[in-house]
Amino acid sequence: MSTKHQTVVVTGASSGIGLATAKEFASRGYTVIAGARRVDAMEELRKLGVITVSLDVTSPESVQSLKELIKQEYDGEIQYLFNNAGQSCTFPAIDVSDENMEKCFAVNVFGQVRVTRELVPFLIKTRGTVGFTGSVSGFLPFPFSSIYSSTKAAIHEFASTLAFELEPFDVKVINIITGGVDTDIADKRPLPEDSWYSAEGIEELISKRREMAKRNAPMSAELYAQKVVSDFEGSRIGVINYYRGSKASILHVVSFFPRFWVTFVFRRMFGMVSLWQHLREKYSK
Repeated sequence: MSTKHQTVVVTGASSGIGLATAKEFASRGYTVIAGARRVDAMEELRKLGVITVSLDVTSPESVQSLKELIKQEYDGEIQYLFNNAGQSCTFPAIDVSDENMEKCFAVNVFGQVRVTRELVPFLIKTRGTVGFTGSVSGFLPFPFSSIYSSTKAAIHEFASTLAFELEPFDVKVINIITGGVDTDIADKRPLPEDSWYSAEGIEELISKRREMAKRNAPMSAELYAQKVVSDFEGSRIGVINYYRGSKASILHVVSFFPRFWVTFVFRRMFGMVSLWQHLREKYSK
């Protein structure tokens, strides 16, 4: 398949999965429009011939600017849209601030919906494909991931229903449900001083949870990107979920196990048993 006049949009392209995927598309001959909040962070892509644009998916004005660029410079046509912009939020639900909670949903959910809504007309013209970076966190109860997991669960359902709604236009939808990938997306913010979870060992537990992917032989971002680009190229109506990244398929199977068994394993995996007991005793007094 010739990719000479095929145009791709990748959001969240300044690092990690987005950066690697934009590079992979470019290496296969696509015209790539890479968006991120900081254009200077995409200098590596610019040197490869990628068109880099300032894009904040939480800003309607920023998304409209991208839309106008595609209209004016690319005849209002794109073949692929990869909604990859994302915000980490590995934080206990009862400790998270309104600001952090709202930012996570603004980027991971509302931003994805906004970009999709505005750019899908360009995909209808080409019978193209829209893709999302999903996560195994969207269907497993990883501790301290309730906010982030909620955003990914929302995207999973959005992608599933969107695929149904776009059938009459022959636009494909793919959801890349992601396992371990070697990136630096992990949340580094400390717990608040008045956290309900304040106890000896909590910081170590939080760190272990946040570095979960890096501790479990993650897939390189480059290999992940190769698989994702091939998924776009092979996309077809009716096939939505693709499991990519370390242990993604295995964890999908695990999600069908009884919840009590899954949480039993997670308590031991993350060293939570004694800490949970300590907190029970602390707040029972």
